[in-house]
Amino acid sequence: MGQLSTWQSGSDQRAWLSMLIDTMEQVSRPEVRAVPCDGQVLAALRAQLARTASMPYVSSYGLRN
Repeated sequence: MGQLSTWQSGSDQRAWLSMLIDTMEQVSRPEVRAVPCDGQVLAALRAQLARTASMPYVSSYGLRN
């Protein structure tokens, strides 16, 4: 339950979202996008994205398409 506890306050969620938006804005700049990315980093990212998202305490019956 350690990771879940970090999401208990709305301010934590807003801070995380703000950092995500800032990061996406930075990496979308043309000069940053022009820099080649290490193949090992890309492979690790692809592997991470291929994993099923973990959603503790959520029943599959509660999810809607």
